[in-house]
Amino acid sequence: MTLVAAAYTVALRYTRTVSSDLYFSTTAVCLTEIIKLFLSIGMLARETGSFSRLKNTIVDQVFRSPKELLKLSVPSVVYAIQNNMAFIGLSNLDAAVYQVTYQLKIPCTALCTVLMLNRSLSRLQWFSVFMLCVGVTLVQWTPAQATKVQVEQNPFVGFVAIAVAVLCSGFAGVYFEKVLKSSDTSLWVRNMQMYLSGIAITLAGVYLTDGAQVMEKGFLFGYTPWVFFVVFLSSVGGLYTSIVVKYTDNIMKGFSAAAAIVLSTVASVTLFGLQITATFASGALLVCVSIYLYGLPKQDTSKVAKVDSNSESKQKLITV
Repeated sequence: MTLVAAAYTVALRYTRTVSSDLYFSTTAVCLTEIIKLFLSIGMLARETGSFSRLKNTIVDQVFRSPKELLKLSVPSVVYAIQNNMAFIGLSNLDAAVYQVTYQLKIPCTALCTVLMLNRSLSRLQWFSVFMLCVGVTLVQWTPAQATKVQVEQNPFVGFVAIAVAVLCSGFAGVYFEKVLKSSDTSLWVRNMQMYLSGIAITLAGVYLTDGAQVMEKGFLFGYTPWVFFVVFLSSVGGLYTSIVVKYTDNIMKGFSAAAAIVLSTVASVTLFGLQITATFASGALLVCVSIYLYGLPKQDTSKVAKVDSNSESKQKLITV
């Protein structure tokens, strides 16, 4: 997941900076969801072993299970809200303030993991989570620059939007993890249920954002082999993300994403001539150390722990 995410970031930057007709990012996101759906069908076919079993599984567990479809539409909707709130936050806050506050999604995810999955973290793991938060902030830090363009900003709206985005990020990720680990339903069936709602939401995004231009120039306007490669990497990365969540947890997913940021930045030094700063080096070191520290306490996160009593749950909340 880390390697795919790093390669995706570098390839994405190349496609958005190369001199050619710029493709619509909304169509790329939608196409990614469609490819993830077909990849999941392929993995489910391999898992079931025959076309008849594949057909029966899809009909019974996807099309004849509207309740399950609705259940898996929740993270898709919440992620859509998160992305919009993040955009509003960036529009109303300075880039540096945005980078710092948005990294609160890392400890927020850890908090949701404790409260929603009844899981405990050691003090060392909590320390590593906040160390990762600081490390990612330093890695992505860009000094404030003076600009002649005056943009009207509302810091209060920006902070509220970031708070909502942070809560959405933590809740959606842990909610999906809980759904995955609370039943024996195949991972690929769960992915299909989520991607179907994802396709509907991203299609709506295409229509609302770039509808007129897409109708005029075409859905695949500006697509090159490199763009298709980026879409493919994003699709494969999405599948790896669900596997990581299924067999580890959302906090580990956050550590993987942080490591991918460091790798992609290092790769950008060679490919795009990016200059490594002392701030980046310090942040990268903190990310690496935090990943090591978080992995020291061994625990089984492949299943959701059952709540024994209300008092135990309250005690964990007090501890947090």
